[in-house]
Amino acid sequence: MRAIRQHEYGGPETLRLVTLPDPTPGPGQVRIRVRAAGVHLLDAQIRAGLGPPRTRVPLPMTPGREVAGHVDAVGPDVDASWLGRDVVADLGPASGGYAELAIAAAAALHPVADGTDPAEAVAAIGTGRTVQAILELAEIRADDIVVVTGASGGVGTMLTVAARRAAARVVGLATGATKARAVAALDAETVDSSQPDWPQVAQRLLAPTRASLVLDGVGGEFGAQALTLLRPGGRLVMFGTASGSAIPLDAETVYATGITVSAAVGARLLQRPGGLRDLAERALAAAADGSLVPRIGHRVPLAAAAEAHRVIEERRSLGKVVLVP
Repeated sequence: MRAIRQHEYGGPETLRLVTLPDPTPGPGQVRIRVRAAGVHLLDAQIRAGLGPPRTRVPLPMTPGREVAGHVDAVGPDVDASWLGRDVVADLGPASGGYAELAIAAAAALHPVADGTDPAEAVAAIGTGRTVQAILELAEIRADDIVVVTGASGGVGTMLTVAARRAAARVVGLATGATKARAVAALDAETVDSSQPDWPQVAQRLLAPTRASLVLDGVGGEFGAQALTLLRPGGRLVMFGTASGSAIPLDAETVYATGITVSAAVGARLLQRPGGLRDLAERALAAAADGSLVPRIGHRVPLAAAAEAHRVIEERRSLGKVVLVP
């Protein structure tokens, strides 16, 4: 099979296409012929050696933690009825998704509804699951004014659509005119955050009020500037640190503003009662019935995995980035 292999930590150029022996599923496992593999910012961080300890995999390794495709082989103790079925799976820390064939635990499989785009299915199991966790915590209401950072990305586009479906007013922050237009097409107001005066532009757009909810996946100084758009007593829900660091916050700020601060990912997500499976099932159901379909912005050939990582790291993505055979 063809697969992407990484032998050292470093830049996108460390991702190389190689030919490997076809893997064989062991007990409790199945083999998936991959039709789509999700690409995340976390994948790029792992590639660079910057991922959290729980994601560290000994090198050499094949990246990719989520795949969609059909089961073409099962382990000796796995129900043979899985053979030939369309599925999507989170591979966990073991990774291995950037390949034509991937091994997954049978317990991690989710059936995919007939006619579902594999790229949308794999986006749902990863990005969509995260979005469901954010929405569960944010509890968006019709009277909310929501600011979404990184609104043109995979998570950002889904949050924007979900907030508009809840009848909330949405202001999306997007880097560059092209991204801003893409967010505007989702029926949201937009601010081009590549401009140095974007916080002032956003404040004028929101005037005479301010946001009741900020959904932030960027963090750092950018997230701190987005936080200035939040009214006293508002809610901040954090779900990522695309800038490389979290929003600098202290207790004095919370006391002074009366805001509620929470994080939808990290410890809360990992220790969530009932685990993550129901979030994934919600995301898949929403994709299947059309109520919240992930936007696929980039379908990149497997051999061009390095370019997929560049798109993510250079913030050029318009929706979800997916590798296809």
